[in-house]
Amino acid sequence: MADAAQEHAAATTATVVPPSPIVEFWYYFRENHGAVAGLFVFVFICILALFADVIAPHAPNQQFRDSFLVPPFWADGGTTTYLLGTDAVGRDILSRLIHGARYSLIIGIIVVVISLTLGIALGLFAAFSRGVVDILVMRLMDIMLALPSLLLAVVIVAILGPGLFNAMLAISIVYLPHLVRLTRAAAISELSKDYVTASRVSGAGHVRLMVITVLPNCMAPLIVQATLSFSSAILDAAALGFLGMGAQPPTPEWGTMLAEAREFVLRAWWVVTFPGLAILVTVLALNLLGDGLRDALDPKLKRQ
Repeated sequence: MADAAQEHAAATTATVVPPSPIVEFWYYFRENHGAVAGLFVFVFICILALFADVIAPHAPNQQFRDSFLVPPFWADGGTTTYLLGTDAVGRDILSRLIHGARYSLIIGIIVVVISLTLGIALGLFAAFSRGVVDILVMRLMDIMLALPSLLLAVVIVAILGPGLFNAMLAISIVYLPHLVRLTRAAAISELSKDYVTASRVSGAGHVRLMVITVLPNCMAPLIVQATLSFSSAILDAAALGFLGMGAQPPTPEWGTMLAEAREFVLRAWWVVTFPGLAILVTVLALNLLGDGLRDALDPKLKRQ
C-alpha cells in the first residue's frame, strides 16, 4: 500500500516536458484553417517560381506571330498549346504568369529585408536613445505616415527613375515607419523587465542589449508585420508597374502585364483577368498566412 502511494506521488510530481517551440507553433497555427490554406498556396507559388524554367510550357518573351490574342483553351478559338491564351504580341500568358511569380517573390523578399533591417535599427536606436533623438526619429516617421503610401512611392520613383529596383527601394521606404514604430514600442515594453536590468547589471553594452537581449523578444510582432508587408509589397509593385514606374516591358511582372493589356480589356478579357487573379490569390494567401502567424505567435491569443 505504501509502495503504491509512493508511486502515485512520484507520478504526480514527475516533471512534465514541455513541447518544443516548433511543435507548439504548429499546434496553434493549424487551428487557423485559412492560414494553412494560405501556406499551401504560398508554397505552391514558390515551387512555380523556383522551377519556372521547367514548368512553363514556353519562354516568357517568346512571340508566336500566328497566335495573337488567342483565347484560353476552353473558349471558342482556344487551343491547348496556349492554355490561358496569348497576349497582343503572341506571348503565352501562362508562361509569363509562372515566370512573373519569380519577380513577385523577389520583390517581396527584397522589400521586407530592406524595410525590416532599417526599421529594426531605427526602432531600437530610438527606444534606447530616447530624448531628442527619439523625438526626431518618430516625428520623421509620423510625417511619412501622413502621406499616402502609393503617392509617396510614386514620388520616390519619379526622383530615382522608373525601374524594378527603384520601385522596390521606394516601397521599402514607404513601409519603414510601420516597422520603426512597432520595433520601438516592443523594445520600450521590454526595457522595463527584470531580465534587461539583470543584463545591464552584468555589464552588457548597448549593442548587446539591443541585438542579443531585447531584439529576440520583439520578433513575434515583427514577423507578422513582415508577412503582411510581403503581400502589400507585391500589390504596390504591381500598382507601380501598372503606372509604368515599376518593372519595364518586356519583363513578365504581373503589374506590367496589366499595364500592357489595358487597351484590350473589352476585346480580350483574359489578358487582364489572369494577371489580376494571380495578384489576388498571392496577396490573399499571404494575408491569411500572416493572420495564422499572429494567432500562433501572440501569447494572448494562445490563452484564448
